[in-house]
Amino acid sequence: MDRRQAIKTAALAGVATALGRLAPGLHATTDAAAASNGPSPAKGDSFKHSVCYWCCRMPLDKLAAAAGKIGLQSIELLTVEEIPVVQKLGLSCACAYGAKETRSIDNGFNRRSNHDKFVEAYENAVAKCAELGVPNVICFSGKRNKGQSDEEGLKICAEGLKRIMPAAEKAGVTLIMELLNSKVNHKGYQCDRTKWGVELVKRVGSERFKLLYDIYHMQVMEGDVIRTIRENHKYIAHYHTAGNPGRNEFESQDVQELNYPAIMKAIHDTGFRGYVGQEFNPKRKLLASLENAVKICTVS
Repeated sequence: MDRRQAIKTAALAGVATALGRLAPGLHATTDAAAASNGPSPAKGDSFKHSVCYWCCRMPLDKLAAAAGKIGLQSIELLTVEEIPVVQKLGLSCACAYGAKETRSIDNGFNRRSNHDKFVEAYENAVAKCAELGVPNVICFSGKRNKGQSDEEGLKICAEGLKRIMPAAEKAGVTLIMELLNSKVNHKGYQCDRTKWGVELVKRVGSERFKLLYDIYHMQVMEGDVIRTIRENHKYIAHYHTAGNPGRNEFESQDVQELNYPAIMKAIHDTGFRGYVGQEFNPKRKLLASLENAVKICTVS
């Protein structure tokens, strides 16, 4: 299962049961702006660890109950309705989905016909996420439209995103567009190169719009991960992990090409102190694999 399939089936998850256990009027106290984009902690402190819920195949409340014991501080890619489930159990949500109509990877900001409904949906989403203390909301470029150049896609995406920035800036919540590969997993996706994404960030021109750099996806498309991160880190607000090839674990016994201890050190050396989200499809026991991934990605 990939994330596109997970998004389509998210509404069928048993969230209502977990929500029913929560006390009414639950409010988060975390400041959304400080959580991801505020001043860096003292030298030697590391970034925070998260996991993407869609690839865990475990009830959310059970995953949240176990997460803190294995070094995770966040469960991400949650809906606004799911976020209180993990907060009740002492975790944060590093990155949330917007409203339902914005969650398609294929149908995104590079279509002007989406802009009016996206603006309204994201303005509501960033306001709700600010209340809940969520620092980031994910967004997507969409697939390339027939006959549309990458330059035209940049122009149209920037137009739509600029309309949301006043609300995002007021809320202190960052929209992050994910870099995804168009070679294997997301055929035709437009934001598939770091250079394109960085240019979009520059054109939007707000500290509340940045990139989600997915290490697996960009290894598939570009390689040269460490150099790319070092040269472009100021445009990146969040990171995702997985081994390549296969998008599975990246422990020492796994045959894959990414050196995660070196990559994490490079990220740490840039001064990044936000969240790194694990987003691999586990071949082994989920919690054991997540615990090992956190250890591999911890920089002391």
